[in-house]
Order: sequence, then C-alpha cells, then structure tokens
Amino acid sequence: MPGWLRPQETLDQVEVDRGLRLLLMDGVCSQIMGSFTGGAIMIAFALMLGASNTVIGIIAAIGPLTQLLQIPTIFLVEKIKQRKLIVVLTSFVSRVFWVAIAAVPWLVPESARVTLMLVFLVLYFGFATISGGAFNSWMRDFIPEKIMGRYFAKRMAAATAVGAFCTFLSGLALDYGKNLFSTPEGIYSTLFLAGATAGLLGLGFLSAMPEPKMKIRSEGSMLSALVAPFRDANFRKLLSFLGSWNFAINLAAPFFTVYMLKRLGLSMAWVLGLSVLSQIFNVLFFKVWGRLADKFSNKSVLGASGFLFVLSIAAWPFTTMPEKYMLTIPLIVVIHALAGISTAGVNLCAGNIALKLAPRGAATSYLAMNSLVNGIAATIAPILAGIAADWFEKERLSIALKWITRGENTRFAFPAMDIKGLDFLFVIASIFGLYALHRLLAVREEGEVEEKIVMNELYASVGKAFRHVSNVAGVRHLTYFPYWVLKNISPADNDERKTND
Repeated sequence: MPGWLRPQETLDQVEVDRGLRLLLMDGVCSQIMGSFTGGAIMIAFALMLGASNTVIGIIAAIGPLTQLLQIPTIFLVEKIKQRKLIVVLTSFVSRVFWVAIAAVPWLVPESARVTLMLVFLVLYFGFATISGGAFNSWMRDFIPEKIMGRYFAKRMAAATAVGAFCTFLSGLALDYGKNLFSTPEGIYSTLFLAGATAGLLGLGFLSAMPEPKMKIRSEGSMLSALVAPFRDANFRKLLSFLGSWNFAINLAAPFFTVYMLKRLGLSMAWVLGLSVLSQIFNVLFFKVWGRLADKFSNKSVLGASGFLFVLSIAAWPFTTMPEKYMLTIPLIVVIHALAGISTAGVNLCAGNIALKLAPRGAATSYLAMNSLVNGIAATIAPILAGIAADWFEKERLSIALKWITRGENTRFAFPAMDIKGLDFLFVIASIFGLYALHRLLAVREEGEVEEKIVMNELYASVGKAFRHVSNVAGVRHLTYFPYWVLKNISPADNDERKTND
C-alpha cells in the first residue's frame, strides 16, 4: 500500500492546518458535484427519460436505503482500521458512476434507460455511504474538537455559496443551452460530466490529507453497542419522532420538482432559482435557530421549525385553484422561503438533539442507529408516495362556496378547496408531519420550553435579521453557516441513563 494512504501515529500542527485547507477544498468540490447532478436536475433528467411517479419515488428512496450499509461499514472500519484507504477507493468508484449515468441516453436502448439509471444510482449511493461512514470516523479524530464547530461553519459557508451559484448556473444551462445541443440529453450529460469531474478533483484534495491512527476500541461487542440505543428509553422516543418525521417529509419532498415542472409548467431556471432562494434563507436562518437552540433547547426549536415546515407542505395545494392563477408565483416563492427558514431549524436541531442525547462513549453506535431508522423511514415513504401519486393522478376533490340567489341565479362561486393528483400527497404528508410533532412531546431534553416562546423569540430575531439584509452590507450574513451539530454533545455518562420506561 502506498505510504500516503497509511495512517500516522501522530500529526503536528502544520499537517493539521494543511489537512484542514484540503478538506475545505474537498467540501467545495463535493458541493459543486451535488449541484450539477442532484436534486431537481436528477428528477428532471428522469422525467425526460420517461420516469413515472413511482420511479421518482424509488429515486428518492435509493439514498436513504443505502444507509443500511452503515452497519457493515462500522465492522469494515473496525476490521481494517484504515479509513482513508476506504474513503479514497469507495469515493472514486462512487463518483465515476456519474460518467456512466451521463452515457445512458447515448449508449443504452430507450426501453432500458430508466432501469439502468436506477442501477447506477444504487451503486453511486451505495459506495458513497460506505465512504461517508469511514469519512465521519476519520474527521472525528482528525479535526480538533475545540475548533470543530467554527471549522465546519467555514467549510459549509464556502460550499453553500459556491453550490448556490452552480445550481442557478445549471438552471440557465438547461433553459438556454438548447442552442448548443440538438437534444436536451446533451445538456444533462454535460452537467453530469462536470459534476463527476468536480467530485474527482475533490477526491484528489481528500487523498492528500493525513489520517491519524485509529484508537483501539474499548471492550464490548459490536452487537451490544448497536442494540444499546434501543434500550435507552429516551433515545428510543427520539428515534420514534425522527423516524415518523422523516417518513412524513419524504412523502412530499421528492415531488416538489415534479409538481412545478408538470403541474405548474415552470422552467428549470425557475425551479433551480427557487432552490437557490430556499438555500439563501436556509443559510441565513441557521444563525437564528442556532441562537434559539442555545437559549432554549433543541426540542423546543424542533417543535417550532417543524410546524413551519409542515405549514409549507400544506400550502402547496393552494398554488392552483384549480389551475395557475395570479397568486401562484408569489405563493410558490413564499413556500420556498418558508421551507428554507424551517429546514434550517429542523436539520440543525434534529442532528443536534441526537448528538446531545447520545452518550460520548457510545455516540457512534447511537448515531448509526439514528441514521438507520431515519434511512428506513425515508426509504419506505417515497416509494409508497410514488405509487399513491400514480393512483391519485386521475382523482379530484373539489369544494366550492356558492351564493345562489332566489334559488336560480349564482351571485358568485369561489373554489374553497380543489385538490387533485399530487395535492392529495401533500395533504397526507402534512397530517403525518403533525403526528410526528406529537411524538416529539414524549422526548425529554434539559431546558425545553413551549414552542410559542421560541416563536416569539424568532419573530424578534427575524426583525433584526431583515434589518441587516435590507442593505448591501447585510449580504455578509449569507456566508455565515454555523455548524452547531458537532459542538453540543452531552457529557452524560451511560450509567446515568434509564434503560426502561
């Protein structure tokens, strides 16, 4: 094995500083790869190949499904104890599959394109999951704990800023690059190849980083470590909430792009532009939610931000009455802004509370089980949603308010409710989301307060935030991305935890 892949006994400060710079560059390159290959672009590409709603659901389920590979990855890392080697090999194989996906429209018969695309996506996400498991363990030992939060804030700020620009650039390319290619397949293939190139470039930076030698695992079997989270009563309740929450949001989220492209008839430039808008609000409100989480609790912020996200899902059916109308575009903009604001709080505190309730000595197994439960929920939900979406496609529920004068003439008729197709899915997802928030009430966390108190603080913070972004100087807040998730780990000892209700 080459010397540059071998773990090192000790690292000096110069090596650590150099590694942190390389890790920053890898983060930017990985974000570029995701901007050119994932999200709305992948969904639009699948629709172009003829994918049904069921296939869209399967695509959304592939990533979470491969999280099951985290379990064998734990054993693999413990057995080999060479995380950098695992990351480099699996990341290379994973990212090369975007080259294969780019070739699908050109080398594969039309009848087999969707199927082979799904196979390549499974392989891409599968190898990426193995890489991610080894990568997280590597970073936990490499990055100094005292700067971990600040460093990830800097890394995510740079990556998000570049990613937002690339996302918007992708939208322009898909809408205005038609003059360069005779078919739209050429544009998608070009974007996928550009993403693969950025990913492989990032892997070059990653492979130049040093890896500290793994510490010897403490006594105790791996199986008992994996079972421990389910014996912890409070953490088990948290898993119940997070599982039901991920099920709820994954019923709806994969179909936002489908809705905008097929139902509202928006262009890809609009779709990806709205995605950028959502990212901007997401980055901006990480600071607001982070401050509230520190002041109150992760659970309190989860309750408030989770409700706002459910509200954003419930608003989708009102973008048509029953077709596009004058408020469609303003409402879709508000939905994306609200989704960006709320998911900042949800993503921040969902990971934060899992870290906080996981004991230090067993954090790896607790977080692995957290990912496993969330992955199972996020796998089942979009597949069921895809099947349901195809079934609901010809269904419609319409309720109108009418004023009929003297039993004959209609003074006015107003469509109070008109839902069809994917609208049913959004309504069902909203109901499941409210149920998930109900499950959150059973979780115990020190310092929790009522959600209405958090909302009052949020209103005050929003006022301050918008005063800052109302002029050019306020743009600096868009590059601030606090990564609090890895900072607030509870020092509680395993022995202090209750193991039954």
